[in-house]
Amino acid sequence: MNEYSDECILTFLKNQGQLFSEPVAETMEEAEAFLEDCMAEVVDSLKEVREYFEESGMDVDGMSDEELEESSEVFPLPGGGYLIVEG
Repeated sequence: MNEYSDECILTFLKNQGQLFSEPVAETMEEAEAFLEDCMAEVVDSLKEVREYFEESGMDVDGMSDEELEESSEVFPLPGGGYLIVEG
């Protein structure tokens, strides 16, 4: 079942309001299924977040690391790393 760690799932479940106006998941199972459906990515650093967005065609050249981390699609993980969810 676990392509995503419990940390990723719980972080998304708790903070999904930063990306969506209404909850898209109410349980860990629903959150994991949603992350799988939208092919969310887990990366280790802001450098990798920047690379992900660049590869997706997003212009991030003028964005600071802080602005990048505050993007609604970026969920900082408590243990380090980032979950990227595109709505």
